[in-house]
Amino acid sequence: MNYLIQIIHNKMLMSAVLGWAVAQIIKTIIDCGINKKINFERLVGSGGMPSCHSSTVCAMAVSSAIEYGVGSSAFAISTILAIIVMYDARGVRRETGNQAEILNQIMDFFRLPENGSYKMEFDQEQLKVLIGHTPLQVLCGAILGIIVGIVSVKFLP
Repeated sequence: MNYLIQIIHNKMLMSAVLGWAVAQIIKTIIDCGINKKINFERLVGSGGMPSCHSSTVCAMAVSSAIEYGVGSSAFAISTILAIIVMYDARGVRRETGNQAEILNQIMDFFRLPENGSYKMEFDQEQLKVLIGHTPLQVLCGAILGIIVGIVSVKFLP
């Protein structure tokens, strides 16, 4: 039971979890406003506005700076992690989403009927396109994470 209490009182961990949860909820609300229907997959799915990856790691980095100081190992580790995660969300993962979109178009082309029968069958219906983030999505996630990090250190037990 002592471990559970220690986890709940770990401000770095709780601010990171809160950063993720707030970003996912905002992402779901934005998606609902755009598409006029609620898509519960957005509560856990990747991609979209704001970046929950950025929000999570920035909340953790900010809370570590406040709790332990900018000279601490916790701040150094969480800041480098934040830089890597945000770079990856914008770069590699975004390109993966772009490639998935092109592959979906190729798969659709080969699914077109030819003389009453399909040209080719695929096991996979469609590849997931919303994987990475635009620079604006990463920036908004980072700003959200900074806010969540500051608020969570102040108000969490």
